[in-house]
Parts: sequence; C-alpha cells; structure tokens
Amino acid sequence: MKVEPKKAEDNQLKNPKKYTNPDADQHLITNVADIDFSRSYSYEDYFRLAFEDRVELIKGKIFRINPAPSLTHQRLCGSLYIKLNEYLFNKTCEVFIAPFDVRLPAVSMEDEGIFTVVQPDICVVCNSRKLDERGCLGAPDLIVEILSPGNNRKELIDKYLIYEEAGVKEYWIINPEKRVLVVYQLNGKGRYQAANDPVSAIFPDFNLNVNNLFSSRRSV
Repeated sequence: MKVEPKKAEDNQLKNPKKYTNPDADQHLITNVADIDFSRSYSYEDYFRLAFEDRVELIKGKIFRINPAPSLTHQRLCGSLYIKLNEYLFNKTCEVFIAPFDVRLPAVSMEDEGIFTVVQPDICVVCNSRKLDERGCLGAPDLIVEILSPGNNRKELIDKYLIYEEAGVKEYWIINPEKRVLVVYQLNGKGRYQAANDPVSAIFPDFNLNVNNLFSSRRSV
C-alpha cells in the first residue's frame, strides 16, 4: 500500500529512531563530530549536547546555528526587541530574545517525545503557562526570524512549515539585504498567508516604522 508523504512523516514522528550511544558510560556528546546526523534526536538528547556550538532540533534532525550574527543582524534584533518590550510593558504578553529555547511538541509533552527545539531571534508568548525555566513549551504567539547568509532555507522553508504546523499565530521574516519585513498570519484554515502590509493582527496598535528599522540604530 502506498504511503502518502505526509503520513510517512507523521509515522516518523510517532516512531523516531532515537539516538543511542554505544558506550553506556558516556552520557554527554562533547564534540559535533560525534553526532550521527542520520538519526533522530529528542529534547532529552538535546540536554546531552555538551559542546559550545548552538544547535536547533527540527523534527529530530540537528541543525547548527550560524556563528555570531552580523552587526546588522544584531542591530535589527536589538531595536525590534526594545520596541516590543516597551509596547508589552504591563501587558500579559512577554517578549524574549535568542538564545531562548522554544519546544514545539508534536506527539508528547515529555522531553523524550519532543523533537523540535528552536531558538527564534525574537518570540512573544502571551500564555504564561507555556513558560518555565527552560524556555517556552508550546507555540509562541509571534516569532521573528532575521535572515542571515546560510540560514535562508531554514527560515524560509523549514521553520515556516514548522511554525505553521505548530500554530504560531504570526511569523515575521526580516530580510536585511532587501530591507523587507514580511508578516505571515494564520488564516482560518491554519495556513500562513502574507499580510498586505507589515502590520500585526495580534497587536494592531503596535506602531513599527519599517523604514526606520532598517535605517537607524535607535529610532523604530
């Protein structure tokens, strides 16, 4: 019987090939070279990664995060974070900046059943019950990612699909090179749709001057 691609993917999530270390006495993975990139890893395994490189898990697969972001990336991220933080002051929602783990469960809320752990540049969480000392468990309301050389496919395709599937209400993608901010919003069918203007449906009174975001270090 032919298995549809989506069903095959769902089956892989339900029955992933868990990472098993042949040396029972070795609990930590201390070198990137020791990672078997053909296997699936869980959030439980994620805690055994004891090297300096930052990584993300996307459906059990390990992706290395690029080295230190560029100056432009940091300026954009910092300016937008400050603007959101000021806007959300004394509100129920809270904004976080990377590194900050966001766990997106697919089949289980337990560590061994979570296979997607990402570190968005910025995220906003409005349900405090999703927050714990390890980060966020469940979909944030808003996620912002800033494109950098080498991560375009991950942000534009892999994370787009993951955030849509997880139910992240809004996904903002900032392209510093093209000086563009694209806002994706979940529609009634649970699919992302690009907004005509870079305006948030969640926070309609949040005023963001996109031109200033790209042209100034301070005024946005």
